[in-house]
Amino acid sequence: MVDQGQLHDAKFGFLSDKGRLLLNSIVGSPLHELNGFFNSVEFELLEVDFLSLLKALDLSGHWERALLLFEWGWLHFGSEQNLRLDNQVVELMIRILGRESQHSVASKLFDLIPVEQYSLDVRAYTTVLHAYARTGKYKRAIELFGKMNEFGLDPTLVTYNVMLDVYGKMGRSWSRILELLDEMRNKGLEFDEFTCSTVISACGREGMLDEARKFFAELKLNAYKPGTVTYNSMLQVFGKAGIYTEALSILKEMEDNNCPPDSVTYNELAATYVRAGFLDQGKAVIDTMTSKGVMPNAITYTTVIDAYGKAGREDEALRLFNQMKDSGCAPNVYTYNSVLAMLGKKSRTEDVIKVLCEMKLSGCAPNRATWNTMLAVCSEEGKHNYVNRVLREMKNCGFEPDKDTFNTLISAYARCGSEVDSAKMYGEMIKAGFTPCVTTYNSLLNALARLGNWKAAESVIVDMRSKGFKPNETSYSLLLHCYSKAGNVKGIEVIEKEIYDGHVFPSWILLRTLILSNHKCRHLKGMERAFDQLQKYGYKPDLVVINSMLSMFSRNKMFSKAHEMMHFVHENGLQPNLFTYNCLMDLYVREGECWKAEEILKGIQNSGPEPDVVSYNTVIKGFCKKGLMQEAIRVLSEMTTKGIQPTIVSYNTFLSGYAGMELFDEAIEVIRFMIEHNCRPNELTYKIVVDGYCKAGKHEQAMDFVSKIKEIDISFDDRSVKRLASCIRERMGSVL
Repeated sequence: MVDQGQLHDAKFGFLSDKGRLLLNSIVGSPLHELNGFFNSVEFELLEVDFLSLLKALDLSGHWERALLLFEWGWLHFGSEQNLRLDNQVVELMIRILGRESQHSVASKLFDLIPVEQYSLDVRAYTTVLHAYARTGKYKRAIELFGKMNEFGLDPTLVTYNVMLDVYGKMGRSWSRILELLDEMRNKGLEFDEFTCSTVISACGREGMLDEARKFFAELKLNAYKPGTVTYNSMLQVFGKAGIYTEALSILKEMEDNNCPPDSVTYNELAATYVRAGFLDQGKAVIDTMTSKGVMPNAITYTTVIDAYGKAGREDEALRLFNQMKDSGCAPNVYTYNSVLAMLGKKSRTEDVIKVLCEMKLSGCAPNRATWNTMLAVCSEEGKHNYVNRVLREMKNCGFEPDKDTFNTLISAYARCGSEVDSAKMYGEMIKAGFTPCVTTYNSLLNALARLGNWKAAESVIVDMRSKGFKPNETSYSLLLHCYSKAGNVKGIEVIEKEIYDGHVFPSWILLRTLILSNHKCRHLKGMERAFDQLQKYGYKPDLVVINSMLSMFSRNKMFSKAHEMMHFVHENGLQPNLFTYNCLMDLYVREGECWKAEEILKGIQNSGPEPDVVSYNTVIKGFCKKGLMQEAIRVLSEMTTKGIQPTIVSYNTFLSGYAGMELFDEAIEVIRFMIEHNCRPNELTYKIVVDGYCKAGKHEQAMDFVSKIKEIDISFDDRSVKRLASCIRERMGSVL
């Protein structure tokens, strides 16, 4: 109820007695009963001054009731020409929704009500444009802006700024942005911080670094003094590309021009560092902020936590997460979403549930992005039913799929191995009225990358370009993954050429992906070229890159370069993981230094990551190659004592050692031992023994061995026996 004293206040003097009574009744009724109440007093509402009643509801702080009254009025008599809601009523409703930042509500409302049919002022139309811009209805905003020009309304600076934002977010509109800027100059409108930052941000979204540099330089040439917001936008542009050198230059320019960096500035700097692979430097920004008297906020912490998580350094991410809470900085929904995504990828289900409970207890309600995150992390091979369940629960909580949800679902179903459902989601997205964007195309590329279907992926890239979209670093990275999955080195080289020729910006992510893609194809030259470029641009290789280079150098017996990589690990303060140590052991084994390989194994047994079956197999291989079979047996014994079961690789390694020394009886005993201990020999197992006989010139014994395989191993198939016999005959023929 409205206080009676308040009703007689001068600010409500415009209301009639009947209007006051209606106002009191509307405010006193529950929201869900208002439509029924309006129906019951329809004639009174027709007689009262509708504008005054809406204005009174607004003044008394009841915008939701004003909206319900407006909607009821439109449905009941707004379409009748003689009783139609007038321009002032519509303008007032627009002003109310704009002030309350109810962009989604305004957007939906004025999709139903043809706002362009009203003679509104520039401010009202600008508010509606802003609502469309904030809700992603860019085409509708462009149509309305065109109508404004037809009506002869002169756009203000704010109107132009909103339209610059529309074109910037819509993408593929740089020429139109330049046209709007020329219009503004011709009308004598001075650019403000919003104008400049919006244009620069548009460049950042499209990866147009040169355009951003040129626009920023022209601003300063025209005596425009950039403020913190404009500088921050430039930082964001370079941050997205991971160019920390230019970001640092912007920061210095700010300080030289007495433009104090704020939390946004430092947040962008932290983001720049982590995108360039300098995660620890990104974390150090938090200490810098504190020393400068600028308190790190949830965005600062989330940026670094997310980067640590994506780099597989989840323990450091969780430590920083706890540090954040201890410092009194409350995690927001984005922080929780990052932590949930990180834990989900590591299949740490219990921790995911724990964080979700903590999130709810702290009063941080899951948002649409949380559900999208859960859709992404619950998607594993063969688990598309889990995705379906999360989607149903999401809808039950009132969140209908948006464009991001559809993009997530396309990728999620692909990870589950359900390409049919991925294609279905793409169709449903179009049917729901959402226009595909770069993220959508990247989701499709993600699905194709898992299959290695590079021809279809190339078609997606062609389609992107034909629709006016510019593939970004994620698009190219996924295409590289497609090529590497299929072993298509030529495809990798095509993208490599585009990057090195300057057509595609060589970001840290792209160069890193080039290294890993070439590694998967065992293409050493491609790896070396990409690694050199990574260093040339000042990017910091992560441990995954170093391990890939180390394993490739080891495999190719490039021992000096492999040792350089190990030196690089220590020089850059990286913590070697088990893969690093396994690569190092393999390096020593290939060098013939089996005792050094065992030293590494003992080292990590005492203080390091727990050795796995690969660690032991590598050392066993080293001793077997040297003919030190008793030492190999000793290591095998240590391995089983530790509870690690030998694999077929372990046994085949022993077979190679015995066969190489022509100890065939011992080799056959190994095979019998395998069968007794439920490790079924494969064709390679028997071929190792056959090759040993043939190399020793004992072809008859080899044939005799093959003829008796079925006696040893009744499950071994006849086709394999025939292939082994054929192999021996070929060897005999080549000798003759």
